Amino acid sequence: MHKSQAGALAAVAALDEPTRRRLYEYVVRRPGPVSRDDVAEALGVARPTVAFHLDRLVAERLLVAEYERRSGRTGPGAGRPAKLYRRSDRQVSVSVPERHYELAGELLASAIEEADETGGSAREILARRARDHGAGLAAGAPDVVGALEEHGFEPRVEEGAVLLGNCPFQRLAKTHAQLVCEMNLGLLAGMLDGVGEGGLRARLDPRPGFCCVRLEPA
Repeated sequence: MHKSQAGALAAVAALDEPTRRRLYEYVVRRPGPVSRDDVAEALGVARPTVAFHLDRLVAERLLVAEYERRSGRTGPGAGRPAKLYRRSDRQVSVSVPERHYELAGELLASAIEEADETGGSAREILARRARDHGAGLAAGAPDVVGALEEHGFEPRVEEGAVLLGNCPFQRLAKTHAQLVCEMNLGLLAGMLDGVGEGGLRARLDPRPGFCCVRLEPA
């Protein structure tokens, strides 16, 4: 499982606790940052309990903590700054099996923008950008199978070839098969480049139950 996916699961799990979820919902609905005392008074929850749950939400990067003197005074005698909480900019999305539609959107949008600027072929640009991105994803990985596992492709080694049990772009591939599969082909060829795996090559080979790309001996 990709580290970001594991982190997203942990964040979702943190909200499974009913009191913590109530606190989170209260904070994100306020127009400005709120203190532990604000939350405790509004929800009738003990302040130590509020502090524990709010700080857990900060640890999961669902909330952000900041300090501010609410009196508006500064200098000696102004008192200690209050610890305030607000929603973070983090977005959490979890899917099982893993899907990476945001990555597909970024690659497609950047390819269209470059094609508009240069007059080049959007498909060719998409394939190149996907390959470059794949190389970056796999750079430093000890082997290609480990890199594929890390990024949700569910690789299976059979007779020297690597079959991929999951397509991270599965829904898009159903409706835009040729475009998405060409992008995926570039991505996986790039991952081979990133690992430095010269003994395999990526090729299109759609078959039921598998990703449209397979890696086979070069």
